[in-house]
Amino acid sequence: MKYFLLFSILFFNYLFADQSKEVLLIHSYHKGYIWTDDISRTIEKNFDSHKNIELTTVYMDTKRIDDSTYLYNLSKLYKQQFEGRKFDLIIVSDNNAFDFMIKYHDYLFKNIPVLFCGINNFDKVLLGENDMYKYMSGLAEEVDIEKNFELISHMHPNLKNLLIINDTSSTGSAIKRDLNPIIEKYQNRFNIEYTDNLEISNLQDKVSNLDKKNSVILFVLLFKDTTGKFFTHKQSFEEVRKVSQVPIYGLWDFYLHSGIVGGLLTSAVAQGETVSKMALEVLNGKKITDIPILEKSPNLYMFNYDELKRFNLDIPDYVENPIIINEPSTIYKEHSKFFIITILIILILSIIVVILRANIIRREKLELELSNRIEFDKVLLDTIPNPIYYKNVEGKFLGCNTSFASLVSSSRNEVIGKTAFDFFPYKVASENTARDKELLLTFCTSTSEFTFYTASNEMKHIILNKAVYKNIDGSVGGIVCIMDDITERIQQKQFLIQQSKLAEMGDMIAAIAHQWNEPLVELSALVQDIQTSYLLKELKDDEVKEFVNDSMVQIKYMSRTLNDFRNFLKPSTKKKLFSISKSLSEINEIIGKQVFYSNIKMNFNYKNENEELLVYGYENEFKQVLLNIINNAKNKIVDKNLPINKKGNININIQRCQNFNTIEIIDDAGSIDEKIINSIFEPYFTTKADGTGLGLYMAKIIIEEKMRGTINAKNDGDNVIFTIKLPHKKA
Repeated sequence: MKYFLLFSILFFNYLFADQSKEVLLIHSYHKGYIWTDDISRTIEKNFDSHKNIELTTVYMDTKRIDDSTYLYNLSKLYKQQFEGRKFDLIIVSDNNAFDFMIKYHDYLFKNIPVLFCGINNFDKVLLGENDMYKYMSGLAEEVDIEKNFELISHMHPNLKNLLIINDTSSTGSAIKRDLNPIIEKYQNRFNIEYTDNLEISNLQDKVSNLDKKNSVILFVLLFKDTTGKFFTHKQSFEEVRKVSQVPIYGLWDFYLHSGIVGGLLTSAVAQGETVSKMALEVLNGKKITDIPILEKSPNLYMFNYDELKRFNLDIPDYVENPIIINEPSTIYKEHSKFFIITILIILILSIIVVILRANIIRREKLELELSNRIEFDKVLLDTIPNPIYYKNVEGKFLGCNTSFASLVSSSRNEVIGKTAFDFFPYKVASENTARDKELLLTFCTSTSEFTFYTASNEMKHIILNKAVYKNIDGSVGGIVCIMDDITERIQQKQFLIQQSKLAEMGDMIAAIAHQWNEPLVELSALVQDIQTSYLLKELKDDEVKEFVNDSMVQIKYMSRTLNDFRNFLKPSTKKKLFSISKSLSEINEIIGKQVFYSNIKMNFNYKNENEELLVYGYENEFKQVLLNIINNAKNKIVDKNLPINKKGNININIQRCQNFNTIEIIDDAGSIDEKIINSIFEPYFTTKADGTGLGLYMAKIIIEEKMRGTINAKNDGDNVIFTIKLPHKKA
């Protein structure tokens, strides 16, 4: 019986000790804010060895939003979120979470003990007023501003200007209240300027203009400037430091690694260490009322050696045992490290002897896995529909997938060991070989296009995407290429271009009608004159000859018009250099009279006189773009129903730039609605009842994809400007 009781006591003690403890950590701010992250990381580290503690962490995000409605909604969210959970302890960090807990403790976590940390301007009275003494304990966060002023005064005896940078957050406002009496105390010793209401660029201007010899900055906080722009602690400090040529001091240790000289710094790690020790005491059974509140913050003198050296500063003698980061090691420390490293090396070598056998077994296992992976990669490559190959630095194929083998009408084994010259035309193979050699030197990626005919005489348009690969020893292995067959896409685009051309045929036929109107009138008059002369028996040989000559002039003019129309409909098969002025002249021949009879004045303004401007691309498609834009402008002007005595205007400006030739087509038919101006180049977008929505879309395809240029539209008052930029040499 005695042994049974002893066993029962031990069992229940073990069971109780192993019970899971749930802790809720509520942060005032957000994840990524280094102060919060340091506290959280320290608590997690101290709880790590206690497997029975389950820690839940939430972030109130009050750096970004902290109005009463938000906090009320947050309380309702927590009520719903933690309704079914029983916490053993609540930890809150910083003032907003502390105030939130005082207000909503009974509503959310009634009778549950609470520990706080990082509390600025802590006042015990607040706990008494809210009857929270029996539930709360913790430690305050005390920023010792006066001692930092004292430190700055000692380190800069000739100081004339002190710039204090702060923000208007709750923490910043609390520090401002503490600063006021200290500023009054020191303002007779040097000029003190306080700012918390500047936009970041104005603040940078102020910092950059500080006197380099006799000025110092005290950087408090800056998470939001006057424009409402938010910063991380690091972003705001770096914006100031990059323009500062004077020493910068701080109040928190998280700025130390970013480049402050130092100071008597408040440490988030120390806050986390202290509150986690208190938490373990509570979780081990100690009453919250038996844990005294620590009102003295564990601040430390900490300095950055690099900044001390940069400004040639010495730490005052009264500062005892300062912590200095980035300080070079002393000879003793260097020898200590060498000794430790030597011992570690001996231990590692000893361990290596023990685990050699295990490594051999592991290697055998890896070899098996590697063989399986190689087999998997083969299947994966064959599953990919794109042709893929890889070759060595000599240009010989090492392998490929079935898609590539099918493309070149060979088996995989027939491909291996051969070169591009065995499967592709000489010109294509030569160009790709030259590109491969350049790629092996630059280690860049490469994208190119080529066209060739397969063994079945089928034309293929291919895009090559290449990259250099390295062997496991770092040496260059060769080149991997993934092909993309774009034949169908090119054919589809060419079809759309032709479809767009056909959509212009109505305007083209109307233009031909205008072109033929004048020569037909002339021919009619000539026929009537010759008929009259014949009836009056006054017809002479010279008159007949003159009639024939004059008639042929008009007939040839009409024939030339038909040739221009027929040439316009033909698709261009290859890129070439062609004249902009010649293209515009041919466009004018086709639609010039139609524009004229529409009471529109069309002007061609060449900025580079006596210079032939050339473009590299597809001539007929380029003329199609010009015709589409000019026709659109003409139709808009006609729709305005201008008075007879008032002409519309289409101005075409042509100018040579450094790398481009620029064509501007400007009409005065009224601006395009700003709501749709960014959509006019989209396929099938049109504002016309009978429009196709292909004209401007194909214009963009032709100019930007086929000719490597740019096209855009913008409003200029009541004018609309279409700007086309095209390279004047082969890209």
